[in-house]
Amino acid sequence: MNNVASILILAFLALTFLQSGYEKIFYWNDNVTWLKEHFSKTRLKNQVPLALLHLLILELISGILSVVGAIQLLLNSGREFGFYGAIFSCISLLMMLFGQRLAKDYDGARTIVIYFIPAVMAVYWLN
Repeated sequence: MNNVASILILAFLALTFLQSGYEKIFYWNDNVTWLKEHFSKTRLKNQVPLALLHLLILELISGILSVVGAIQLLLNSGREFGFYGAIFSCISLLMMLFGQRLAKDYDGARTIVIYFIPAVMAVYWLN
């Protein structure tokens, strides 16, 4: 039963991070423009494109590892890829949480916590 829950959470993480990565790739300029304004009063104001690139890379790693992890669980109950997908998901979410707190966007920070809870559950179940 734990495998079913783990697969569902990995599917959730894969969908979340691959969709987010897709949006960053195909709407890069829109994202940079919005984020420059969002972080205009923070230490990140001059680092937005580089920070966004780092986040994009981590999100793609998170999503891909989560997909591979779900497939691995289905095929042979292996947990390694899913575990690392969940770890990278947590790291990505912590980066976003840091940014939202830095920008004093507390509603945005609260929203990230909603995603962080299942990511941590996946780390726990797949460890």
